[in-house]
Amino acid sequence: MLSLGRNVLDKAGIALTSLCAVHCIMLPVLLPVLPLLGASFLANESFERAALLLTMVLGFIALFSGFHRYHRKLYPFYSLFLGGFIYWHKDIFGHHWEPAVLTIGAAFVVLAHVLNMRLCQRCSGCKTEVDCKENEATPQQS
Repeated sequence: MLSLGRNVLDKAGIALTSLCAVHCIMLPVLLPVLPLLGASFLANESFERAALLLTMVLGFIALFSGFHRYHRKLYPFYSLFLGGFIYWHKDIFGHHWEPAVLTIGAAFVVLAHVLNMRLCQRCSGCKTEVDCKENEATPQQS
């Protein structure tokens, strides 16, 4: 049960980040059609910022859960926040470079989730949180 639930937030974060990146990259193509579909709110800057904030909150919760329960490594957080920072400032180089900057930012956010999943999977012998704490206390042999 513990192994099934441990990656759900990371997988949701990867999916949400990917959808957000696809939305931002495809928006120029879909912009003329959105008013016909009644979905012009998707082109709003506020919607994009809210989606990014939701992605970052979900990412922080997923990474903190893995950090607290399993691995105690900070570098997934660095990747998450670097990706979020790049994503937030996507238009700093102009609209011509926006798709490339979005892709890089999204890649860092996805990398944070992948790193978290891999670090959590290293603790495969843990059946409960108590087992994980005991594994942390004993030194790992290479």
